[in-house]
Amino acid sequence: MKLALFDDNRLGVVTDAAITDVTTALPWPHDPDPLTAGWWRALCRDFAAVRADVEKAVTGLPSQPLDAVRLRAPALSPSKIVACASNYAAHVEEMHAVQERTLGQVESWMMNFDVFLKAPSSLTGPGEPIVLPEAEIAAGHEIHHEAELVIVVGRGGRDIPEERALEHILGYTAGLDVTVRSAADRSRRKSHDTFSPVGPWITTADELPDPANLTIDLVLNGTDRRQHVTTKDLITSVPAIVSYASHMMTLLPGDLIFTGAPPGVGPIHRGDRLDMAISGIGRMHTPVT
Repeated sequence: MKLALFDDNRLGVVTDAAITDVTTALPWPHDPDPLTAGWWRALCRDFAAVRADVEKAVTGLPSQPLDAVRLRAPALSPSKIVACASNYAAHVEEMHAVQERTLGQVESWMMNFDVFLKAPSSLTGPGEPIVLPEAEIAAGHEIHHEAELVIVVGRGGRDIPEERALEHILGYTAGLDVTVRSAADRSRRKSHDTFSPVGPWITTADELPDPANLTIDLVLNGTDRRQHVTTKDLITSVPAIVSYASHMMTLLPGDLIFTGAPPGVGPIHRGDRLDMAISGIGRMHTPVT
């Protein structure tokens, strides 16, 4: 099932090029304010319990064309955005040259897998622009795209065993981890407003039972394919990521986990357009301003 948020943060199910509003099938009152929309976190936590009612609504309610609605980020006020660093070997290799060019030296500690936090306020949805910070441009810093598979936490938890980790995932979406290349703290460089576009919707985990078999593509300005990789190349797998993160912080329903940048990262500039797609999920178009 493909779950989308649209218009006034209503819940929709996407089928082909249509969307069905299933908000009324949920047992919780709808609150469109992302800061107080507890129904969303409840849905992430208890999706298995309400799934049958949602499926029934899809068959009984009218749908409308996708292009008749405005898709929003398929996440409302997550308690945190966790992100993985150095999780594709080819990206680790390319970062040596990137760091030599942008920092004048290679920071060896940044070549090791780990997780860090991005500000939830950096979250935006499909079609919304990445706004490049004027101060970073004036300082001459490169700002890069990083197209990534994003995990949406369902039933949260702490100290989750790796062999049970997939049970704690609601589904997956596509995301761009936009990054300033500078000597500043990693979280700071990746937490500017608009630096976490995600979308276009969530594909539930039952439709993607093997998250190590997905293809990620990113094309710049319609012709320049920058990134093309399969998630089988992840150094740390999706279950291992969830387990690792949960051993240092409690994962809550609706949290997002960016799984790491594939090779092919590169600078973006005002006027650019990024087209990102992940097989089994969908395609997201993001302008840069």
